[in-house]
Amino acid sequence: QIHDTPETGFQETQAAGWLTAFLETAGFSVETGVCGLPTAFRASYGDGPPDIAMIAEYDALPGAGHACGHNVSCTISVGAAVAARLAADRFHGRISVIGTPGEEMLGGKIMMADRGGFEGIDAAMMIHSGTADFATTSTLACRILEVEFFGQATHAAARQEGINALEALIQSFGAINSLRQHIRSTARVHGIITDGGQATNVVPDYSAGKFIVRAAEKNYLDELQERILGCFQGAATASGARLEYRWDPLCYAPMRGNTVLARTYAANIKSLGRDVRLVDNSGTFGSTDMGNVSQLVPAIHATIAIAPAEVLLHSPEFTVAAASEAAIDGLTDAAKALAMTVTDLLADPETMAKVSDEFGGGQ
Repeated sequence: QIHDTPETGFQETQAAGWLTAFLETAGFSVETGVCGLPTAFRASYGDGPPDIAMIAEYDALPGAGHACGHNVSCTISVGAAVAARLAADRFHGRISVIGTPGEEMLGGKIMMADRGGFEGIDAAMMIHSGTADFATTSTLACRILEVEFFGQATHAAARQEGINALEALIQSFGAINSLRQHIRSTARVHGIITDGGQATNVVPDYSAGKFIVRAAEKNYLDELQERILGCFQGAATASGARLEYRWDPLCYAPMRGNTVLARTYAANIKSLGRDVRLVDNSGTFGSTDMGNVSQLVPAIHATIAIAPAEVLLHSPEFTVAAASEAAIDGLTDAAKALAMTVTDLLADPETMAKVSDEFGGGQ
């Protein structure tokens, strides 16, 4: 249902409704519209502590549907939570499902974290669709930059004084491309032109773009932001166009994976026949606002393979894969393993203590 009805960030009315209705039927108490976000929710079963949370993402990509497989990810979390009720009934503890809208560059979890949405949680776990099985992933901190250039329009064929705002933006791209060979291998900079003019025979007096800057460490991200901004400022000076810019106040933090949680989950998914690796340190995953959650509570952001390695995330092929038999198989295995991991945490206070001790001791 969620795959066939893709809804973009903060518009996931039907997805959130279907998930919460299923959880209510399963005996969970559900609170909707949490943290001031209409499509966010929190569902709970049992009494804590500990309170073990499954994180659900269900937003789609604009124009690409569920090319990130969030329809699979949220269903894993909900399925695991319902299955783990048996553990909550037998052992002391609470199971929560936290529905987090707007993951795709809108920072829903960041907003929820700032508004206390993860208070009282002792561990948080989620499993993302992918092309390989990992118990946790290594992700990049990131920040979004929006830029505008203002110039002077004139006839494009006439030798009249004008200021080309589009040229300023193109020069900025060139400067960023030159900078790329001098930044760390784990850093990323990419962007698009959102407005490049209206007519080919008019020198554009306005241009706009949107960029993402990523880095493995927050302090290097801060440094890189200044260097990237310098590319736009230099282009403004060279072209004569006036620059205005805005950094998104929401900053995606890098993922801080808890190794005790990761090893516990890895043992469970292996028992189901999956060849899982402990940590994805390839640096290719990108960024997620789950990183911000992991800075507050012990967490893992695992991946489950639902497509071959050659299929790219955010591609039309991955959209198809997210509703395939392989996706159903991955969903089932991941939900089982996640429920088993919750059971381990509730049944064995020593394991839960190790999770907390690792988080409290830092990295």
